[in-house]
Amino acid sequence: MPLNDQPPLMEIYERLFSRFGPRHWWPAETPFEVCIGAILTQNTAWTNVEKAINNLKQADCLSPEVLKDVDHEQLAELIRPSGYFNVKSRRLKDFTAWLFLNHNGSLEQMFAGDWRELRPELLQVRGIGPETADSILLYAGGKPSFVVDAYTRRLFHRLGLLPAGAGYDRTRDLFMEALPADVQLFNEYHALIVEQCKRFCRTRSACNGCPLQGICPSAASPP
Repeated sequence: MPLNDQPPLMEIYERLFSRFGPRHWWPAETPFEVCIGAILTQNTAWTNVEKAINNLKQADCLSPEVLKDVDHEQLAELIRPSGYFNVKSRRLKDFTAWLFLNHNGSLEQMFAGDWRELRPELLQVRGIGPETADSILLYAGGKPSFVVDAYTRRLFHRLGLLPAGAGYDRTRDLFMEALPADVQLFNEYHALIVEQCKRFCRTRSACNGCPLQGICPSAASPP
């Protein structure tokens, strides 16, 4: 598809929003819960993360102060439903240790500065990659840093906007450069992409009734 014929990002967003409506993501009671969920959701389904977070709440462990001091083995057992629980326990401990070392254990202090400087700081914490860092920035901090995942790469490759195998930064730049720096827009857009890929743009596409038919060059012809 020639570049000038590619569908604009806002048209894609408007089609998805018109079909699915607001997604109310990220489901959490506090910014710290978002941070913990962003780490726990690596390599697992969200339903498993919810079970782990509920365990942390019941044990009164869902705060930086408590999580910093809780025993590693106890923490691993609490988050067992999230999978890779020993690894993730260490990652949670590393994050909270970093938070106290660099920001006095305060998310408010952490988010007070320029998020563009905070992002590379987060990426230096063991176990926090680009998707986790951007999730923390966007959903916990309300910062305009677009979140990319495998769904995003799949959908926008099929739309002809990304080459096959486009990496995280290439994919993120597509949104960061073309869209206004709007936290609510970034929030909804990412959640809508996830919904679109769960319903239609699956590993094997289910194009019938897809809201992007007509602008997607990869869409199957309607019967």
